[in-house]
Amino acid sequence: MHCQDVHQFGQKLVRRRQLKPTEGVESPEARHLNTLDLVILGVASTLGAGVYILVGEVAVFIAGPAIIISFLVAALSSLLSGLCYAEFGTRVSWTGSAHLYSYISVGELWAFITGWNLILTYVVAVASVARAWSHTFDSLIGNHISQVLEGTFSPYMPYFLAKYPDFVALAVLLLLTGLLVLGAPESTLIYKVFTGINVLVLSFIIISGFIKGDLHNWKLTEQDYALNTSESSGTSRIGGLGPLGSGGFAPFGFDGILQGAAMCFYMFIGFDAIVTKGEEALNPQWSIPKSTMITIIICFLACFGVSAALTLMVPYYQIHPDSPLPQAFLHVGWGPARYVVAVGALCALTSSLLGDMFPMPRVMYMMAEDGLLFRGLAQIHAHTGTPVMAIISSGTLAAVMALLFEFSNLVDLLSIGTLLAYSLVALSVLALRYQADQNFSKKEKTEEEIEMEPKVEENCSEPISEAGNSNILKSLWFPTSAIPTQKSGQIVYACAFLLALLLTILSLILAQWPSQVFSGDPMLTTVAVLLLLLITGVTVIIWRQPQDPSPLPFRVPALPVLPLVSIFVNIYLMMQLTSGAWIQFGVWNAIGFAIYFGYGIRHSLEQN
Repeated sequence: MHCQDVHQFGQKLVRRRQLKPTEGVESPEARHLNTLDLVILGVASTLGAGVYILVGEVAVFIAGPAIIISFLVAALSSLLSGLCYAEFGTRVSWTGSAHLYSYISVGELWAFITGWNLILTYVVAVASVARAWSHTFDSLIGNHISQVLEGTFSPYMPYFLAKYPDFVALAVLLLLTGLLVLGAPESTLIYKVFTGINVLVLSFIIISGFIKGDLHNWKLTEQDYALNTSESSGTSRIGGLGPLGSGGFAPFGFDGILQGAAMCFYMFIGFDAIVTKGEEALNPQWSIPKSTMITIIICFLACFGVSAALTLMVPYYQIHPDSPLPQAFLHVGWGPARYVVAVGALCALTSSLLGDMFPMPRVMYMMAEDGLLFRGLAQIHAHTGTPVMAIISSGTLAAVMALLFEFSNLVDLLSIGTLLAYSLVALSVLALRYQADQNFSKKEKTEEEIEMEPKVEENCSEPISEAGNSNILKSLWFPTSAIPTQKSGQIVYACAFLLALLLTILSLILAQWPSQVFSGDPMLTTVAVLLLLLITGVTVIIWRQPQDPSPLPFRVPALPVLPLVSIFVNIYLMMQLTSGAWIQFGVWNAIGFAIYFGYGIRHSLEQN
């Protein structure tokens, strides 16, 4: 392959999508969502399966009472990602997703990776919430459905799948998919009603927990465990000092807190739904950042309060992992209260399910319309005006995953996909701030500004003179312009990708061999220090480059440090998740790259 062909192939990977005439055109009558509406939408999409079900599994198996610290770490990571999402949302005032923003601002390959993993995020989120809805409904009627299905199918299920196929979750998702195909509208009123019930029930749980709780449950000993297990069977955990771990507030240590934080991140997934409502928001440049931050804070307070109440009411090793809150009220003698909790859980899970079902096919439809996925997925139904094939495909995929996979396995896979998408958004914000004129809410864009296609060199093997090398090195530390140029923008792009690689290597080392690094192992400690020095040096190079002076209603503070911290925390949390989830994630992305390089890279040319 000639050098020119290689260069053209590279240009295809980084080409940017042009705004179409109908995009970015404001329709004032469509703007009806205020900040409160956006907060309700964000809370409805976020406070669901995590706070009612996953909190039990993390407390009993991974973190113990220190789950509240895990929530704090996950909330800080979400807050950093939320700041980056907020700046992304203020750059574009029309409806879209991180995929579309990336395509317009960063490039095609980046956009495909972001969009493909957003599809994974939505599909797995819908499947996990449907599975949680099924568990909650089953517990409300005495667990009869699960007992029958497990007794019938359990001997025939492979070890890597669920103990039994969840036909209730399958039926729920197929029903909702059919309603979406028929054109069922998204109702803000339903979100408001269900979210109001959800908040009231969570408040009841938190207050009840502090009334009936016992601080001694945060400092349990082996004697307490022996006394309790002599009266009840308890829950077993392999490793440590038995099911109790090492006792106390953090029975499974710092590793348990971090692993718990990686799973607790699941509970903050959903605030990005706010960014997709830019075209419907009354004042998106202000309401999107504000509502994003408020949503994350509300969700943190709710999760923190519920997990504290749960671990105060029940010794963590006696928490029921599948139905923690109803069983907790039985434990303290408030049996009837479990029905209140079940109703709140069903309302929360229903609103969360709807909040994920509506945007799920949109990403698939947009990618198909851009030619990155098969064009048949962009087919619009003549009567309902819905992307029927995208709805059917995404809904069926989510239904099959809910049928066959355990809730915990879906959570791990969802966390990896979301953390990666949030890291890509943070990296995009970092790179975009140092590019020239990146305010994409303007409608008058020239082709050169949007596509930014550099000319192909006639002879790319032409040697660079020593003076040229000297100028390049000088521009790293002493930029020649006070505003971004093409050269300074390319420097930041290269440094951003290098930093992503260095942070990934550092996170891997710290996640796999933390004790050796901090105990002074000669090789690992030296590698970690060298990586930190390189990261610091590259960060300084980015800091020296001129930023885009264009005014934005909201800007991520402390650039370039804050996005880099967000990327590092996200990658480090990804490293805490199971190898099985990584294998599934790798298979998903291998399929995606096969589709992109086999189909998308050729057909997207005809769309742009």
